[in-house]
Amino acid sequence: MNLSLRLLTSAAILSIAGSAWAHGDVRCPAHPKSEWRPHTELEQKLTKEGWTIRRMETTPSCYEVYAKTPDGKRVEAFFDPKTFQRVEPK
Repeated sequence: MNLSLRLLTSAAILSIAGSAWAHGDVRCPAHPKSEWRPHTELEQKLTKEGWTIRRMETTPSCYEVYAKTPDGKRVEAFFDPKTFQRVEPK
C-alpha cells in the first residue's frame, strides 16, 4: 500500500471515529416518524425557555440542537422527537 493511500485511509478512519466520539452514545427511543412532533415546535419551546438556537438537525432517532442554554453554555443537545425530553449520552 503506498503512502498516500495509507494517509487517506487513516484520515477516513479518524474522521469516522471523531464523529462517533462527538455524539457519544445518544439513543432516543424509537418512535414511528408519524409520531414525531415538528422540529419547529421544539425550537419554539426551547426559545421560550431562554435557549438561543444556532442550528437544528434530524438524526435517525433524535432532534439534534446546537444552541446556547439560558445560562450561556454552548451545547449540542439531543431531544426525543415525540416527547421533547432531552436525551443524555449513556
